[in-house]
Amino acid sequence: HRMTKLTHLRARDYRRLRWKNDGGWTTEIARDPAGDGDFRWRISIADIESDGPFSAFPGVARDLVLLAGTGIELDIGDAPALRMTERFQRAHFDGEARVDCRLLAGPTRDFNVMARRDAVRAEVVARPLVGSMVLFAETGVVWIAHAFSGHAHARVGEESVALATGDTLRIDFADRSAGRVVIEGGGELVLVRLAPT
Repeated sequence: HRMTKLTHLRARDYRRLRWKNDGGWTTEIARDPAGDGDFRWRISIADIESDGPFSAFPGVARDLVLLAGTGIELDIGDAPALRMTERFQRAHFDGEARVDCRLLAGPTRDFNVMARRDAVRAEVVARPLVGSMVLFAETGVVWIAHAFSGHAHARVGEESVALATGDTLRIDFADRSAGRVVIEGGGELVLVRLAPT
């Protein structure tokens, strides 16, 4: 059977892009397909430096996880303002929604997941890594494991990858029989499961 593929994405190799509205930076971790065109999914870290609107991404479901900073307040469409002050607090919203962002006090950093609703469903969770955890093979599923703090070591079969703080592991499962991935270490991970819809 086909093997599960581990790809080590190093922090120093991420692409850092200034926002069109000049209000911050996007550090792109991974996207599918690669390149600058339309994506099925895209994962990045945003450094928000000033108040302003978010860009529109029609047809895309978005998840935002607060990583660092005092926090933000999001006005999403006509909903009441969403105040995000807790680390790893998560917001889920539609890319076509009108979103205005206000900084509570100084710049913030957050983890962003975008997935085209007609192609991919993303699940996002931030959690401590204490000891080991296991990800089971599922056909066509991609996992992204970002080492927010500490360090992690992942292995499948004979292959292994060591993650330093800020690094990311991309796991492409070939099929259900491809074997599980074991992640060990100490720190905090942001995990994204990307499943075909």
